[in-house]
Amino acid sequence: MTDKAILVLEDGRSFAGQSYGAVGETFGEAVFNTGMTGYQETLTDPSYHRQIVVQTAPHIGNTGVNDEDQESSRIWVSGYAVRDPARRVSSWRATRSLDEELHAYGVVGISGIDTRALTRHLRERGAMRCAISTIDLDPESLRQRVLASPRMAGADLAGEVSTEEAYTVEAIGTERFSIAALDFGIKAMTPHRLAQRGITTHVLPAGSSLRQVLDAGADAVFLSNGPGDPATADGAVSLLRDLLGTGTPVFGICFGNQLLGRAFGFGTYKLRYGHRGINQPVQDRATGKVEITAHNHGFAVDAPIDRVSETDFGGVEVSHVCLNDNVVEGLRAHDVPAFSVQYHPEAAAGPHDAAYLFDRFAQLLEGDRGAQRVGHRREEQDGQA
Repeated sequence: MTDKAILVLEDGRSFAGQSYGAVGETFGEAVFNTGMTGYQETLTDPSYHRQIVVQTAPHIGNTGVNDEDQESSRIWVSGYAVRDPARRVSSWRATRSLDEELHAYGVVGISGIDTRALTRHLRERGAMRCAISTIDLDPESLRQRVLASPRMAGADLAGEVSTEEAYTVEAIGTERFSIAALDFGIKAMTPHRLAQRGITTHVLPAGSSLRQVLDAGADAVFLSNGPGDPATADGAVSLLRDLLGTGTPVFGICFGNQLLGRAFGFGTYKLRYGHRGINQPVQDRATGKVEITAHNHGFAVDAPIDRVSETDFGGVEVSHVCLNDNVVEGLRAHDVPAFSVQYHPEAAAGPHDAAYLFDRFAQLLEGDRGAQRVGHRREEQDGQA
């Protein structure tokens, strides 16, 4: 017999259903993901640390779980809410069921609830703290404990998901460049996409110092995605300002975009319910092209979209915007080699409209290397003169 379960939001709204995954209790921020596929990538994305993910699509679990689509070494979500879990796995690639995987990692979930009604509630009221429990089924009792749980605003989480030891992902084929990636919650597909372009990636812990980054001997620095409030990451912002001051090329995504924005002097703020899913329309303002992109962020950069901003590092403009709400989705510096986007160009499990950004990064590195060669030639000429 399936255990009963309940999901309770901090505003008192509750949903009764059945246990899915591990039994017990869990607390976190309730957020919704609109993707109709890619639930395995969602579950193993470190950016979802301390969040309870609500899958808006009603049928979840039919493709099961395999060992190839993991974005990290474990499931990171705090809890999981679905409407209709698959009764059996139907993909030839699957090695186990989603229910078995949730059990294995102790992830408490709930099924049989109206996830679209829950999504509409979060859209109207905003993302909020919640709990899923198979133990305490009294809504008011559970709500009081939800109200005592930590908020996402002010949460410093990148260090909790980052690698403890540096590691390297080698370029595929001939190595063109070598970069250092600061791991604030990096997904496995990111260094793979870089490797496909001949880039070797040295993945470093989030708390790495300027000396450790420079000692990697890399041509550039990549800033990964990650969880938590970017306003807490003062150390990373200070490191970034030092890197920008050295002229090191920088490319950031998601949490990395927020950190780069802070390094330029912009503020950040918490979105009402965030952008999560694989169907978010973003416009590249340089080309006018509209891309359908993969997102997972609850915070955004507060930068003017109608003008170039003067910063300590020269002019910076908003390069991409979300067409749903005009949220800043990218930054581009005019006077230092740095740019960023707020979404996931590695796009596992899709779409791939934004994959060109890795090519743009490679082009930036090629141009920077050419500029260095020109600079060396000028120094040699000056010395000979």
